Amino acid sequence: MMRFFTTGILALCFLPLVAHAGELLLKPTSVAEMKAVYGQVEARDSVLARARIGGTVTELKVTEGDLVKAGDVVAVVKDDKLSFQIRAVEAQLLGLDASLKNALLEVERAERLIKSGATTSQRLDQLRTEVDVIRNQIAAAQAQRLVAVAQSQEGDVLAPTAGRVLKVPVTRDAVVLPGEVIVNIGGGGFFLQLAIPERHALSLKQGAAIRIDAGDELREGQLVKIYPQIESGRVIADVEVKDISTEFVNARVLVEVPVGERLALLIPSNAVETRSGLDFVTVIQAQKPVERVVVTGETSRVDGVSSVEILSGLSAGDVVVIP
Repeated sequence: MMRFFTTGILALCFLPLVAHAGELLLKPTSVAEMKAVYGQVEARDSVLARARIGGTVTELKVTEGDLVKAGDVVAVVKDDKLSFQIRAVEAQLLGLDASLKNALLEVERAERLIKSGATTSQRLDQLRTEVDVIRNQIAAAQAQRLVAVAQSQEGDVLAPTAGRVLKVPVTRDAVVLPGEVIVNIGGGGFFLQLAIPERHALSLKQGAAIRIDAGDELREGQLVKIYPQIESGRVIADVEVKDISTEFVNARVLVEVPVGERLALLIPSNAVETRSGLDFVTVIQAQKPVERVVVTGETSRVDGVSSVEILSGLSAGDVVVIP
């Protein structure tokens, strides 16, 4: 009687497992062989903000690490000679205005005198020509003043693109020449650049998924470009990553790159139960569920399912019970 009672209890214990469990025929699966390398955060464009005029740097409005927009004033270069030129032209204009007023009075006087025959038409034409010459001189002086004013306004060094300031090679009160670099700006977006040993060159595929260790989380990127030239025994490749941290340009980030494929035994992570520091997997043996101790490897996602690699304890052909 006791033997039948015990058998009934065991049967009841296995009934929920059979009713709620699935079965997985274990077979080798092709997985990517990953190579850990370091990637470097690079700016897509490195644009130089240059001085348009020579002079003294009177203001530096940015420093390394600042974010700027296209057209922002990053520095001011001042040339005192331009202000002197403007003053000289303005003084010249005052003299020409006085000469013009006097010439116009002479023309009016000649027009009155010619009616009484006290002067000739030739003299009147000569005075009118002098008025035209003075007016042309005034126009030339005004244009010269506009040129000097425009040159003084070119002392504002503008950011040619939006991005982050990478380097400021000058200091305040420094003397610079036209075309000299004032600020180096990294813009156009950021990406990771990898240097991979050349023995893996043939295994690299454009468009391959890349895993990036972002510190607090694992992110995925895409291998978008492989450069054909090998430098110092390494292949250069670019990886596109969304929301990459640009706080530090040229910062190194740990990246895992697929460099080949291998066969592995993968099962869903929830099929592994850990007790007392050991990992157990339930398999069907002789039509009965039996637990086996296994050694697990790394965890990955396959078709959206968290899967773990079995290094030992199972073999191809085993039927694994999935909770």
